[in-house]
Amino acid sequence: MATTTKKKQQEKEVVLQTREEFQSALLNLFTDEIKDIYWAEKHLTQALPKMENAATSDGLKEAFANHLKQTLLHVERLEQVFELLGEKVQARKCDAMEGLVQEGESIIEDTAKGTATRDVGLIIAAQKVEHYEIAAYGSLTQLAKTIGREDIAVILGKTLSEEKETDALLTAIAEDTVNYNATAE
Repeated sequence: MATTTKKKQQEKEVVLQTREEFQSALLNLFTDEIKDIYWAEKHLTQALPKMENAATSDGLKEAFANHLKQTLLHVERLEQVFELLGEKVQARKCDAMEGLVQEGESIIEDTAKGTATRDVGLIIAAQKVEHYEIAAYGSLTQLAKTIGREDIAVILGKTLSEEKETDALLTAIAEDTVNYNATAE
């Protein structure tokens, strides 16, 4: 009987150890992904002024300027997340964002200055960025909940909502004016 009890205790310890390793692995993945989106947001703060300067439509220019202010807030929130995790603020290069920003720069190079066609291209590029951010923040918000960090999930959820709002605004600008103006060029 003592052998059976000892065996059950050992099995329980293995399960607990495995659960702790699982949690540790998830936390490491979560932290790595926070570093990735932090780099992405910092990189975006450099790209948005270029997009604003390249835009023709006043509405699009304003949207890029406002989103820069929002992105700076997103960076601050991520720094708060690092603090809550007890981690040093650190960026890890985000290849996806680097590629998306390069696409936006190519649109600027490949379209005529002062045209609605360029604005259409800028909206497409910006929405690709927003969709990447929505995917990242949506996943990170859920993962924060999974690892028991509701405090962090709330912070990331605010940013997720703002990214969705920006995407909707870009769609409205395209549908209301920019796409029609481009067809008239």
